[in-house]
Amino acid sequence: MADLKERLLPPKPASAINLRDSSYRPSASGRLPFQGVDVSGLKKRGQGLRSWIRVDVSGNSQVIEVDKFTMMRRCDLPARDLRLLDPLFVYPSTILGREKAIVVNLEQIRCIITADEVLLLNSLDSYVLQYVVELQRRLQAAGVSEVWQSEGPEFSRRRGSRNFDNMYGNTSPDYLPFEFRALEVALEAACTFLDSQAAELEIEAYPLLDELTSKISTLNLERVRRLKSRLVALTRRVQKVRDEIEQLMDDDGDMAEMYLTEKKRRMESSFYGDQSLMGYRSNDGALSISAPVSPVSSPPDSRKLEKCLSIARSRHESSRSSESAQDNIEELEMLLEAYFVVIDSTLNKLTSLKEYIDDTEDFINIQLDNVRNQLIQFELLLTTATFVVAIFGVVAGIFGMNFAIPMFDDPGAFKWVLIITGVCGAVIFSTFLWFFKHRRLMPL
Repeated sequence: MADLKERLLPPKPASAINLRDSSYRPSASGRLPFQGVDVSGLKKRGQGLRSWIRVDVSGNSQVIEVDKFTMMRRCDLPARDLRLLDPLFVYPSTILGREKAIVVNLEQIRCIITADEVLLLNSLDSYVLQYVVELQRRLQAAGVSEVWQSEGPEFSRRRGSRNFDNMYGNTSPDYLPFEFRALEVALEAACTFLDSQAAELEIEAYPLLDELTSKISTLNLERVRRLKSRLVALTRRVQKVRDEIEQLMDDDGDMAEMYLTEKKRRMESSFYGDQSLMGYRSNDGALSISAPVSPVSSPPDSRKLEKCLSIARSRHESSRSSESAQDNIEELEMLLEAYFVVIDSTLNKLTSLKEYIDDTEDFINIQLDNVRNQLIQFELLLTTATFVVAIFGVVAGIFGMNFAIPMFDDPGAFKWVLIITGVCGAVIFSTFLWFFKHRRLMPL
């Protein structure tokens, strides 16, 4: 991995070196222009140069520096698609099929896939480097480089479309075009990354929730709150990837648009077919120069033959394109379905974890409600006992009046007042308890 980082570090461009040398050349006045200003950095930012990692069909990687407009012309993409790959902005996961490229924005993997190369924003992120290494390994193991070895322009022109049938028309059920292999590695990297995060969250969540059920404290509640925030954010990201894959699976047109190799094969085969027709027409014209020309004649046979060949070729190409499009849609659909199952399993894990958190919250709320009910019952008992004790205060207040009563002369009067007051208080307290039990206000 360290060797790969050193190899993928962007080298210093020669344009920037030349610009630095020319910008700091002394002027006629003998002063250095733009002192204290890094003109090369300003020029680089003005041009929008970015470092990209390019991986071709042979599995070879190199670092290139391309500005935004050159990348738009190279991949035939609008500017809004390139903004999806900008690391300065945060966009949800997206897979877009365009005329000549597939724009992939899946977590850390932000790349442009064409029929013959993959362009990634240069980054030292471990997942990006793992994506490059895995893509190179699969391309080199599958021997894709042998398919793209040309045999010379003259021989390819003589073979015509038959050459491209051999190059792209692999009928093996395990064959996948280059763009699908790159897309598969990107989907695998994104699904693996999200699944690993979900597994780490599960490992951290379950012991914390069990600890919270046994001991409810402010620290544990704060940890659970942070855990739930991470869970919601991760669930949103997984849900977006799942929805994006499901949307592609439901739209056959988008899936057919993503088959770049087939579109490139059709365009080049039609190009070579037109070239063969033009050669036939030129040869036929050269032969017919010496022939006498009749002023009144039917359309030449060459035009009829050209028309018949054009109609036959168009019918053949349309039938082949429809059949291959249906097969390719099935191939891509099976590929997307496999990773849809993986991301759906990750989403089910997060959903189960969220349900466990909700169950834990319900359990804690039940515990707190139980404690609150016990406090209310205890408060009710204290209130009843306070009312009974208040009766003694009433009696003491009555007998504390400053007037003469014959009862005060009796030595045992005080004892009888205490006994009668206590019995009355006990009866009143028992009556309240019976009432609480009858109304089921407390378990007695």
